[in-house]
Amino acid sequence: MQSFLTNRWIILTFRIILGIVFLYASFDKISDPGSFAGNIQNYQMLPYSVTNLFAILLPWVELYVGACLILGIFVDGATLLSIGMMVMFVVALTQAIGRGLDIECGCFKQEGSRVGLDTLFRDIVWLAMSIVVWRRKENWLEIYPKSV
Repeated sequence: MQSFLTNRWIILTFRIILGIVFLYASFDKISDPGSFAGNIQNYQMLPYSVTNLFAILLPWVELYVGACLILGIFVDGATLLSIGMMVMFVVALTQAIGRGLDIECGCFKQEGSRVGLDTLFRDIVWLAMSIVVWRRKENWLEIYPKSV
């Protein structure tokens, strides 16, 4: 298993998958921050003013992370941001499931999947993929490689 998780092709595949996920997630949110703010507010975790700030900034961070992962630019920073966002998403989903909230995920399209164990599992898998990319030993196909 160790050699599988350190394989340069696996790490590149994880980078590309995560990059596509973050790019895709950002597009609809950037075009309609109002709907995204509503989705964030449905989680009942943040004050309304912070919700609006998240709705404006988070999609652009997702876009940046996705582009960096795909292009191999600033991969360290992008994966750290990815890990941070995935932890935040896992916490939000876990508390929503635990509280029995029947809400839209808000992960991709503004209307779509509901919060549930499947969305939580998916985000945990993406978190694990982000950690694998961050812990990579090789800087293969990266423009600004990891510092020594």
